[in-house]
Amino acid sequence: MLNPDGVYLGNYRCSLMGFDLNRHWQEPSPWVHPTLHAVKQLIVQLSQDAKVGLEFYIDVHAHSTMMNGFMYGNVFEEEERVQRQAVFPRLLCQNAPDFSFSNTSFNRDVVKAGTGRRFLGGLLDDMSYCYTLEVSFYSYMAAGSTAPVPYTEDTYMNLGRNVTRTFLDYYRHNNFIDDNKPQTPNHINSTEVLSQGRQGNGIGNEKTLGGERGAERKNLGLKD
Repeated sequence: MLNPDGVYLGNYRCSLMGFDLNRHWQEPSPWVHPTLHAVKQLIVQLSQDAKVGLEFYIDVHAHSTMMNGFMYGNVFEEEERVQRQAVFPRLLCQNAPDFSFSNTSFNRDVVKAGTGRRFLGGLLDDMSYCYTLEVSFYSYMAAGSTAPVPYTEDTYMNLGRNVTRTFLDYYRHNNFIDDNKPQTPNHINSTEVLSQGRQGNGIGNEKTLGGERGAERKNLGLKD
């Protein structure tokens, strides 16, 4: 938690001194934003260490108006990088019944330039993925249901477990983990995830993923 003092006072956004910490990643002050400053310094240090592979940054927030869990990601010019960024949210959607890919969006709004997701997305290399994971304060709608289900402490914890399970799936499908177990129907590979994506924005466009992109996909560990 980066805002322990603010949360202790009952704030869910502002720090003890009244600052929205997720708008000050560009130039955090060691006095005004001490937790932010320390974490930023650590991430910069890790990103410069050749022995460390810093692949994911996920900032977890509660959302006061929308339902379900969903993610915000960044916008990139490279189409292939856009496709790779969509893999993790797609896998999470398969694992978590309360996670909504339709609510997930990729943007570069000017007002969000000071967020951790935006700042670190520009700082880290193109094999790193930076997301904001938003989760409703209130409830979620399961697929095929018309009645909202209130979140409880248990369902919040289940979402956390499903995020962890998604990391396992991600690394397994990209051949970083070999558990010598047969693939079950509940497990999908990264290419299948991409092929289910939205047409017209470069995510999951099978024409783009094939042909001239084939060699790049093999280098990325995305197999047919």
